[in-house]
Amino acid sequence: MLLHAKESLRKMFSAAMSYYGGPMQSHALSAFDLRHSLSSYNKTSRHVFSCKARSLTQFSCGGSSADQEIVIAMGSNVGDRVSTFDRALQMMKSSGVNISRHACLYETAPAYVTDQPRFLNSAVRGTTKLGPHELLKKLKEIEKDIGRTGGIRYGPRPIDLDILLYRNSQIDSETLIVPHERIHERPFVLAPLIDLLGTACDDGIETSWHSFSKCSGGFFESWNKLGGESVIGTEGIKRVLPVGNRLLDWCKRTLVMGILNVTPDSFSDGGKFQQVGAAISQAKLLISEGADIIDIGAQSTRPFAKRLSPKEELDRLIPVLDEITKIPEIEGKLLSVDTFYAEVATEAVKRGVHMINDVSGGQLDPRILKVAAELGVPYIVMHMRGDPSTMQCEKNLQYGDVCKEVASELYTQVREAELSGIPLWRIVLDPGIGFSKNCGRCIEVINGLESIRSEMGKMSIGASHVPILLGPSRKSFLREICNRANPVDLDAATVTAVTIGILKGANIVRVHNAGFCADGAKVYDALLKGKRLEN
Repeated sequence: MLLHAKESLRKMFSAAMSYYGGPMQSHALSAFDLRHSLSSYNKTSRHVFSCKARSLTQFSCGGSSADQEIVIAMGSNVGDRVSTFDRALQMMKSSGVNISRHACLYETAPAYVTDQPRFLNSAVRGTTKLGPHELLKKLKEIEKDIGRTGGIRYGPRPIDLDILLYRNSQIDSETLIVPHERIHERPFVLAPLIDLLGTACDDGIETSWHSFSKCSGGFFESWNKLGGESVIGTEGIKRVLPVGNRLLDWCKRTLVMGILNVTPDSFSDGGKFQQVGAAISQAKLLISEGADIIDIGAQSTRPFAKRLSPKEELDRLIPVLDEITKIPEIEGKLLSVDTFYAEVATEAVKRGVHMINDVSGGQLDPRILKVAAELGVPYIVMHMRGDPSTMQCEKNLQYGDVCKEVASELYTQVREAELSGIPLWRIVLDPGIGFSKNCGRCIEVINGLESIRSEMGKMSIGASHVPILLGPSRKSFLREICNRANPVDLDAATVTAVTIGILKGANIVRVHNAGFCADGAKVYDALLKGKRLEN
């Protein structure tokens, strides 16, 4: 038994590494990790086998005194699919499901019955005191409340909620089979399930879940057999970011976020666009140059900047925002607000903003996490230690492995965001170039974006897949490298940093000069992503 478990764990680990495209030295399985996993495997395996025999008696009715870890799959292809998911999440929480993790959001081609609209699919991981059959009953009630009726099997449905896993139990009854019997053949189920796992193989419950797979390498091997990451981005299955009234496939092409600072003291363009007319002209210029998103900031976050109150920030922001939403050029574009205040974010979204860009990731005003969850808009989580007045102090510049520490600290912020109700499919990560980092560290972070993703994957594979925003534009590390005093003279250097960042995995670039960087992104997409130029 021990030799079988040891070999199975090694295969699971090998499959996980294959999932990331090859071996990664930093993920080497230590003797301690292996012993820990083997111990978990042995304990959970014994429970799994005994539980199968008693599954219909212990869990058939009533609840449990302890929280049980569960995975629930979600699907929808009728009506407003995103709003339906939001409603289902709230109803699950009200029914006794404590959601702790979310998978990414996938738009998928219909399976089995193909003549129907495309689906949205995801999954959540959490805990409940409900027994499995009681949980099933609650989920069926939610489906009915949302509007699901009988219909044809595998046909259109406003919502579909399935129990994929219930702690380390196997259940086989007339009404419920756990693990779900068709996990292994469905990419639209396996992809979200994989998102809810980590690669470290040191979680007892995850080890038992992998043992339910029909492959010795666990669910990682099952996913790889269906094509793994190679199928993501095809017509069959795409990761998407719900924003505004659309679903963005951020891997299809690089998105350009143009910076509009309506401040007197920003490091690059302070005072230039404080007046409404000047700000509108700059917004039009950014759009004409190729910006997909306009990020409006009314409070400087340069080093040692004085902090404004929410009211002062709104007094600067609102007149500009109200006029930008009226210009014809904004049609089809996205608006983002650069703020760390919940009050400012709320007012901005009410007035037409689609995204919240928080340089503090919820650390300066924790209320913003609940607000972003309630508003249902994408939330950009940036890495920063301290605040703008302290971020460049000696203490906050100290790192061992900067990519590992940035990933760990960002993941802590992601966890807080998820627990506050922001699903992972609405989170964007920003490693914070120039925030709590000197020149050398900025270079390491840009070169190490892939490493940051893989470190994230050890904790949550889903978190390693979310979009990454990179903002090196005219930052001081470029000034040090190029020995140029005027930030405006750093646009060529910015294009180079942006292009390398895209090569390393950035999906959105935040820049002052949208024209130069949009051209750089287009060339990258054409040459390295194989995108054909449209006539």
